Amino acid sequence: MLAKSLVFFIGIGVVAGLAFGVYLIDVKNTSQLVFVEGSSISIVTEKSDFKKGDEISILLVNSGTVPLTFSDSSYGLRITGLSGILMFSPTVSDKQGMSNLEPGDEISFSWNQIKNDGDTALEGLYKISAKGTDDKGNNVEKSTTITIWK
Repeated sequence: MLAKSLVFFIGIGVVAGLAFGVYLIDVKNTSQLVFVEGSSISIVTEKSDFKKGDEISILLVNSGTVPLTFSDSSYGLRITGLSGILMFSPTVSDKQGMSNLEPGDEISFSWNQIKNDGDTALEGLYKISAKGTDDKGNNVEKSTTITIWK
């Protein structure tokens, strides 16, 4: 027969574990694609942790209900260090051309972890961001963070 105090503390542990698990599910929600009414852009990657040298696929989705306009064909995509220093931005052949993304449309990019200066990206945290404007001229910006490991 188990002691009453042992059963009591095991019960508290089970309840605390369940409560902590539910809390982590809500806090650690990694859903990158959320559709909303109005203007919105989402940045989707297949995962948030990458090995050094992995190809990183990036999907930009107009997750709102209004068309978005971007200043050039890079769709405002920038990959920076957490300090804000630009590491990568897609090379565009026509810097003057505007790009549009209709509601629900998506465009994909890939990054081979080579920075704009030709060096390989080091391990660490990187911020992927995209910036455009909606039909009323309001800025629409979204960012997500990824980690590159050894």
